[in-house]
Amino acid sequence: MISKNQLKLIRQLGQKKYRKQYNQYLVQGEKNVLELLNSPLNVVNIFATSEFINAYQGKYPQANFIEADEETLTKASTLVSNNAAIAIVDMPKTALPHANGLILALDGVSDPGNLGTIIRVADWYGIKHIVTSTDSADAYNPKTISATMGSFVRVSVSQVDLPDYLQSLSLPVYGAFLDGQSVHKTQFTGSGVLLMGSESHGIREACAKLVTNKITIPAFGGAESLNVAMATGIILDNFKRQA
Repeated sequence: MISKNQLKLIRQLGQKKYRKQYNQYLVQGEKNVLELLNSPLNVVNIFATSEFINAYQGKYPQANFIEADEETLTKASTLVSNNAAIAIVDMPKTALPHANGLILALDGVSDPGNLGTIIRVADWYGIKHIVTSTDSADAYNPKTISATMGSFVRVSVSQVDLPDYLQSLSLPVYGAFLDGQSVHKTQFTGSGVLLMGSESHGIREACAKLVTNKITIPAFGGAESLNVAMATGIILDNFKRQA
């Protein structure tokens, strides 16, 4: 059963300061925990119902399963309900991307749900690493992890001083602006940075001045704007069609 100290740790890891202190984060729900078990990430403990343990312990003998009833899991979880499992995971060490290919960068995307969906979209298009500004949402926020639908195991996210990072690259920077060139007419190079800003502020000045190619998604109707995750997917699709 879950001890009082383990329950305390689970609740603490719902907060960013404790995730940084312990260098660990939570993965919750059956789908995400199963994705985790099939990944190279280091799993510390998995707190799960007897049904979950009986179904998967034989397949994953290396995992440290600790039985918990559904009521305890739901109380410990940051999700509305959790009838399967919660895992504590060590944060991986990742190197910043500087190589050829497409790098996805996010400036001030502060909503965890949006970031999680962008991670999922990036995974679909084969993007392995996302770089974000330091004030973007935390990639290890439970809401972010949940929104990735398992893609967090295949896509790394690094928070950096984004203007400094962009200046360090010798790559074209494609920035999404309302007044940019249509993505349908843009000739994308094989390598570059796709820079997306938040819906409320767009790409801010410090990063905007480093953009070499302003691009936009042409509108054919009356909607005021697109969700940043949706816009990211549309632009990635146009980029990949030329890759």
